[in-house]
Amino acid sequence: MNQKELKELIEFLIEKDIAEFELERGDVKVKIRRAGAQTVVHTHTDVPYVPVVPAAPLAAQPVSVSQAPSAGATESAQPAAAENLHIVKSPIVGTFYEAPSPGAPPFVKVGDTVEIGQVLCIVEAMKLLNEIECDMAGEIVKKMAANGQPIEYGQELFAIRPKT
Repeated sequence: MNQKELKELIEFLIEKDIAEFELERGDVKVKIRRAGAQTVVHTHTDVPYVPVVPAAPLAAQPVSVSQAPSAGATESAQPAAAENLHIVKSPIVGTFYEAPSPGAPPFVKVGDTVEIGQVLCIVEAMKLLNEIECDMAGEIVKKMAANGQPIEYGQELFAIRPKT
């Protein structure tokens, strides 16, 4: 099952308001369970995953280019480690949104005090809005993603100074 088929399946399940779905096709098993606006997707396969790389990128899609960290990036990471800041990372690939809707105030901004479970941002993935919650109480020291920016799995989103 490729990514396009999986996306179409999720969109169909949302359209038909199906809360739970399980599919086994050969050695691939897909289980999708929706809880409100959040969708959890589990996949299992006995065959090793081999990514398919297209011969040439499509012009309409943005192309991500990895760059070696510059000296400035290394210097900015060192103070965060020196201050023992907690870094909130993206659990999924998607688009970062700092507010619940366009024109609304952001969930949090630098200098705000946050509690465990408080919503920090939204990451949209395949038309699903996933709320990213704070996993440590403290103060927002730095926001590391721009509104509307595509983000990767594990990308740093916020730096939080833990409560003392």
